[in-house]
Amino acid sequence: MVVVGAPHTSNWDFVLFLAALHAYRIEVRFLGKHSLFRGPLGPLFRALGGIPVDRSRPGGVVDQVSEVFASSDRMILVIAPEGTRSAAPRWKSGFFEIAARARVPIVPAGVDARTKSILIGLPLEVGPDRGELMDRLRDFFEGMSGLRPHLQGPVRVIGEGHS
Repeated sequence: MVVVGAPHTSNWDFVLFLAALHAYRIEVRFLGKHSLFRGPLGPLFRALGGIPVDRSRPGGVVDQVSEVFASSDRMILVIAPEGTRSAAPRWKSGFFEIAARARVPIVPAGVDARTKSILIGLPLEVGPDRGELMDRLRDFFEGMSGLRPHLQGPVRVIGEGHS
């Protein structure tokens, strides 16, 4: 499955989410800039489930991650579709393509700082109507507040007019 994590306004969002999953003994994979996997922290990021990706190759991330899915019997990939910890005008849409190619559902999950909770939604199948899927994701993330809410962007992908 592809777990879509939002809002992503701080590195702590991700750390808290990984800690919660670890407490339930759920092993996940995540994407990280390939440069993070160089040097002394590289082995640690790999041991935690990190997949190094080179974001400089257009469309390359989807291809790279699709290859990892294809070579895995079982995989849970956590993606922060905002692609940054700053307020982004829209989400990156690669999570759609990765889930579609891997033929796996998308599961929304979020850290809500306001209620001090981690929420995990029901699996959503990826079909031809991406607008409907985005509406369901917007409903799920409605009212959630990141650790730094002023850095939170809207739940939308390129080509959408929703805020």
